[in-house]
Amino acid sequence: MNAGIPWLVALVIVANVAPWAAARVFGSRWVAPLDMGTRLRDGSRALGENKTWRGLAAGTLSCALTALLLGYGFTLGAALGFLSIAADAASSFLKRRLGALPSVEFPLLDQLPEALLPLTVLSRYLRIGFIGSLGVAAVFLVLDLATTGLRHR
Repeated sequence: MNAGIPWLVALVIVANVAPWAAARVFGSRWVAPLDMGTRLRDGSRALGENKTWRGLAAGTLSCALTALLLGYGFTLGAALGFLSIAADAASSFLKRRLGALPSVEFPLLDQLPEALLPLTVLSRYLRIGFIGSLGVAAVFLVLDLATTGLRHR
């Protein structure tokens, strides 16, 4: 299947909205932090409370099911979702090292890795080149920045 940019934007959005939606639906149920409470030498958390196994599962499974519906296949969707959430966690790790509080927005750092990592790693299977990956990431960036206020209500 030839990857269409709108469908790939949709997959990146699903992967990144699913953990937030799962937190809204399930509240404090099934919350276990990805970093298992690990503190680094400076005393700060590696990732923090907002990066959870529930979020990783929600992002991966939601993206997999959406990809299946769009004709990309369950496994490719799961890989895209997992890599997107992993990149989001890596961004959180960097933000914690910079001293940012949880949920503080860092434009570009909060959007580009979670779009570019999965699209770049999976570009061969998605049949999208680097320019296409940049296009998807740019659209995701604009949409994410435009909806930041909605997520923090």
